[in-house]
Amino acid sequence: MNIQQLYEFCLSQKAVTEHFPFDEDTLVFKVGGKMFALTSLKEWENENASINLKCDPERANELRATYEAINPGWHMSKTHWNTIHFNSDVTDKMICELINHSYDLVFKSLTKKMQAEILEIQD
Repeated sequence: MNIQQLYEFCLSQKAVTEHFPFDEDTLVFKVGGKMFALTSLKEWENENASINLKCDPERANELRATYEAINPGWHMSKTHWNTIHFNSDVTDKMICELINHSYDLVFKSLTKKMQAEILEIQD
């Protein structure tokens, strides 16, 4: 997966917006105003790409024990976030599944009203 594929996949989720809230390097994807994915553009350029994704705490621990490329979230809550390094032992398909999982967790944390508004958005 390259940065363009990641970008397109994240934006293909319903009502996703992109932001640079911290600096001009950290690309953040949000749904309903809440972050579900973060990645450093400089690290992509340096061929050391990774992504921070929200994860169910129990599943996060299982993933960290199974994959060398999955670690506790860098600069994030170690309980609820993982950092996944690209081009390692995690397939692109698995990364997409983890992006979907992160999106779903954040979506479910939104108010029922916000969820309904997002679900009404036409493709």
